[in-house]
Amino acid sequence: MNPITDEQNQDIPTEPGRARRRIKRLIANGILCILILGLGIFLKSWLTSLREPPLIAELPSPEVNVEVKAVHPEEVPVIISGYGEVHAADSIAVTPKVAGEIVYLHPDLEVGKVIPEGELLYRIDQRDYLAAQAQGRAQIERLEIMVKALKQQYESDKNRLQTIKRARDIAQEEFNRDKALLQKDDVGSESMVNLSEINYRKAQDAFDQVEQAIDLYPLRIAEAEAALRAGRSALQLADLTLERTEEYAPFNARIQHKQIEVGQAVAPGLIVLLLADDSVLEVSVPIDSRDARRWIPFLEEDSGESPNWFRPVAPAPCVLSWTEDPSVTWTGTLARVERFDPMTRTVTVAIRVTENTSPSEQQKLPLVEGMFCRVEITGNPMHSVYRLPEWAVSYEGLAYLAEDQRLQPVKVNVVRSQGKEVFVDEGLSPGSLVVLTRLVDPVPGILLNYESPDSVSDEGKTIPEPTPAEELLSEGEPPEPGKTP
Repeated sequence: MNPITDEQNQDIPTEPGRARRRIKRLIANGILCILILGLGIFLKSWLTSLREPPLIAELPSPEVNVEVKAVHPEEVPVIISGYGEVHAADSIAVTPKVAGEIVYLHPDLEVGKVIPEGELLYRIDQRDYLAAQAQGRAQIERLEIMVKALKQQYESDKNRLQTIKRARDIAQEEFNRDKALLQKDDVGSESMVNLSEINYRKAQDAFDQVEQAIDLYPLRIAEAEAALRAGRSALQLADLTLERTEEYAPFNARIQHKQIEVGQAVAPGLIVLLLADDSVLEVSVPIDSRDARRWIPFLEEDSGESPNWFRPVAPAPCVLSWTEDPSVTWTGTLARVERFDPMTRTVTVAIRVTENTSPSEQQKLPLVEGMFCRVEITGNPMHSVYRLPEWAVSYEGLAYLAEDQRLQPVKVNVVRSQGKEVFVDEGLSPGSLVVLTRLVDPVPGILLNYESPDSVSDEGKTIPEPTPAEELLSEGEPPEPGKTP
């Protein structure tokens, strides 16, 4: 046997020895963990024994400081808001009525200028039309002379007819006498009788011609008078054509568009000027069809009106404010319903401004065409509604009341929101104390602390600023509303 090999085999641990050492290590670790846990439990118990219990204090019931308002039913006019662009109520496109060359223009005929009413805007060359007028007058003079001559000749021929008739009667008597003498008494000759007959026939023919001419005179006179009337109509047309060579301002006209110059040849149908009358301005304002149905003050139904269109509206007062400077305002009236837009479901109404729109001492600009304005229309009033700030009603339609100093939520029906206010018609009663303070997740029944509205001085009250339309209504009596359709 090899001695070295035996020594190496003795140094290698056997499998049972390796297992015993692993068990011993696990037992030692377990004992160490138990000791650590025991030490921790002991320290916790010792520290707990050192702590003293806190003193128990009696807390009062929680109170929330709120602001309340006693509400009462009111009659409030509805203010319908909208936006629109100002435009002139009356504007016309000027087109030449006759053809010709422009020989004169008003010195101030430029875009943006205002031409006073009755002043000449332009003139077309009149020479051709003056010649036509002179020709028409000469034709009338000729026809008047012709009618006069026919009437004189008619009277003359009627007098001449008596003479010719007498000559015919004499010739007939002479013929009859010569014929009787020849046949009864054999006096005279056949040639004498024939000559008497020829004279009689000539007298009869002359009488027939004059009589026929006299019968035709009324027709000839009527024909000449008809020609005279036609000539006078032609002269009137020539006068009218000559008059149409000049165009005058129909009102104090502001030039919107100009396409005409001296020397330019123009023809009928060509638009050369666009004129606007700024004395009456209008704003077309689209509003929601539901607001129009409920709040626009329509007049009583008239059997003479079209049954398939809106009834006339009452001239309700309106306030216009320029969007670029809301402090600049003007007043107007509701004029009419212009159209219904099926795409947007809106009703477009026209607001008319007829009073002085010039700038005041505080305003630098007048109301002019093209301004984009906010319009507030005074509609039908809301009856028996309660006015509340918009924050006093939650998104769920809840308002909070103070009853016996406790918070009570109530369901309300908001009729309309207007500015920073809402108007409620159901859920409240006269004298109810509504909580105005904004509450976050309020708990019903919590104790409230507030001052009674009767003890609050007027100086401490917050009065909402009126809208311009409400200020206008406060200056005079509100308009009598029409029936809601």
